[in-house]
Amino acid sequence: MKVIHLIGGGDEGGAKSHVLQLIKELGKQIEVTLVSYRKGRFHDDAVAMGIDARVVKTGNVFMDLSRTLKLVKSGQYDIIHAHGAKANMMASIIKRITGIPVVTTVHSDYHLDYMHSFLKRYSFGVINMIALRRINYHISVSSSLREILKERGFNPQNLYLVNNGIPFDNEIPVCTRREFFARYNIQFPEDCVLIGIMARLHPVKDHETFLRAAAEVIKKNPDARFIIAGPGDELMPHLKQFAEKLGLAPYVHFTGLVDRPYDFFQIIDINVLTSISEGFPYVVLEGARFSKVFVGTRVGGLGDLVESGINGYLVEPKDWKTLGAHLAELSLDREKREMMGSSLNKKAEAEFSLRKMCETQLTIYDTILKTESKNRKDNKKYDVAILGYYGYKNSGDEAILRSIIDSLRSLDSELSFIIFSRKPRETKKLYLVDSVNRFNLIKVFRKLKVSRLFLAGGGSLIQDNTSTRSIWYYLTVLRMAKKLGTKTMLFANGIGPIKRKFNRHFAGKILNSLHAISLRDSESFKEIKAMGITNPNIYVTSDPAILLEPACSDNVDKLMKSEGIPSDKPLIGFSIRKWANSGYMDQIAKIADYCVENFDAHPVFVPMQYPGDYEISQAIRSRMEHPSSIISRIYASELLLGLTSRFELMVGMRLHSVIYAASQCVPLLGLVYEPKVGAFLKDIGQPSAGTIDNLDENSICRQLDSIWRNREKIKEELSQSKKRLRIMAHANVETAYRLLKE
Repeated sequence: MKVIHLIGGGDEGGAKSHVLQLIKELGKQIEVTLVSYRKGRFHDDAVAMGIDARVVKTGNVFMDLSRTLKLVKSGQYDIIHAHGAKANMMASIIKRITGIPVVTTVHSDYHLDYMHSFLKRYSFGVINMIALRRINYHISVSSSLREILKERGFNPQNLYLVNNGIPFDNEIPVCTRREFFARYNIQFPEDCVLIGIMARLHPVKDHETFLRAAAEVIKKNPDARFIIAGPGDELMPHLKQFAEKLGLAPYVHFTGLVDRPYDFFQIIDINVLTSISEGFPYVVLEGARFSKVFVGTRVGGLGDLVESGINGYLVEPKDWKTLGAHLAELSLDREKREMMGSSLNKKAEAEFSLRKMCETQLTIYDTILKTESKNRKDNKKYDVAILGYYGYKNSGDEAILRSIIDSLRSLDSELSFIIFSRKPRETKKLYLVDSVNRFNLIKVFRKLKVSRLFLAGGGSLIQDNTSTRSIWYYLTVLRMAKKLGTKTMLFANGIGPIKRKFNRHFAGKILNSLHAISLRDSESFKEIKAMGITNPNIYVTSDPAILLEPACSDNVDKLMKSEGIPSDKPLIGFSIRKWANSGYMDQIAKIADYCVENFDAHPVFVPMQYPGDYEISQAIRSRMEHPSSIISRIYASELLLGLTSRFELMVGMRLHSVIYAASQCVPLLGLVYEPKVGAFLKDIGQPSAGTIDNLDENSICRQLDSIWRNREKIKEELSQSKKRLRIMAHANVETAYRLLKE
């Protein structure tokens, strides 16, 4: 494997350490070249470390691009690895010319990289943002930075994490305080408690917060002293003046750049960083190498290493009061700071070593090359494209999507997905997939063109009961997929009702051309046959949501606590949606009160779609005589499933409320508002309370009495139904996977 790294070459601090140490270590196993776009210390240090380092600097950006392109082509590199704005720009252009895959390491929040300069922010900063979007693969140096990239809409399937790492087994020359003090003309007592910060003098590092905290420390421990190490001639006069204003001049020393950083970390007692923004700073690792306790701001990936109160302290940016209190405490307690420093050292060595960093990076390279090779074979990018009623804050439909993705990933963890959603950014974050807006048909077309399998997945998509526009949309996308040569499957759908003659004809023509159709109930199978559809492989399965696994018990406990749901009473769930006839609200309120009075139970209203279900639940509760709870926030489907498992009984109008109950073997009573609810109840042999337009309150209460008395027997019946439904759902997923792989 041959990899070429591109970097601006003016880097200092963490980015410099990351790139140089990583390339040196990678060079032991693969062929690596480093290109810098300026001469200077970065390039010189790379050469001194034995790295194959080149400088490309002509003074003309187009000539720089031409020379880099020539170097890349002649070197026959497998991957281009970029670092920083100029490198990202060069790499994104070269990728379009050569097709060589590009990965970039994002070392910090790129929105803050040029916060000190208006001109650079709107030149280099904007260029970098454009280039980052044109690069397919991104590496972050901390989990928090990866979350930032997710928030900004980058494809989570191509986001990787490489923790910064340093060697923990190499020998480092010993440096004493006497030697260090003499070298930098520091006039402090050698036995003082020394608190240090190593960071370039830059607004993003917020040294003013460090100095304010230092002033607080001196009030409690006048024996403490402070060293500020790092380059920055422009800001140093201001910081020195600020220190004098705080009365700190005798207690603070500015060293400027420290040539041998490890000398600094050997002689301090407490390691500090007060940045407003970071990726993952190397200074915390370099201090941990010598078991120095760390106190800093909660930014970047520091929380990945520092457990506040255990192996150091983290405070909010600019909170100099709390920072000062922690520093004062540790400056007066040698045993505690040494204990915390030792704990930090152990965790850093286990999880943030140079060896582990290199292994992770090599795995990422292998994954990228494997993905690119697969994509080149058929000019496709995604394995599975999925369309359904996603991004509408509907728990049932989100449960379908979660189940489809998780089930397919259990068969093949390397599958890539593109989801057509109303809220693509939310969908990306929730499911770690790529996503585009379902109504942007140009993007939908482009994504289908590079997808291997298209699943119109779950729900009742092919019906005109809600509107003709809806059925036309889904049929149009199915037709589009077929025209593009993408394997196409109607996946676990409910069919009908389709009332309009033209819609039935249009649906019959499109559905007859698909590769496969799986239906979630026998009534839909009858409808398909009535429409004369015979060409695809057609079979009955179960709703994919039956495969969903509930959230862990601890998270369900947290949900119940935050929503004020009692744990000392039997719980009965109610899932009610809006319907044309509002008279049913009084009846549901009386039924819920009946459960309180006769079963000593606590009703819990579970909205499955917001805000509609929540509003109707509030209206019903206002009509009740007894207390009840309403789930007030939107939760992941797994959490609502876990909550359902705590119920003794579920009264469900929403289809997926009764599916949730069945999957957790919770006795249930269905309120039928559409045929799909009745079809599911019939399939699992559980009772219906009748249609929502014709409820008999007294009859329902008698049904609830019977269900309550026979709960254990019903649970056993549901257990058998659940096994059968899960077998059918798994078989459906396997059929889709075989279709993909054929």
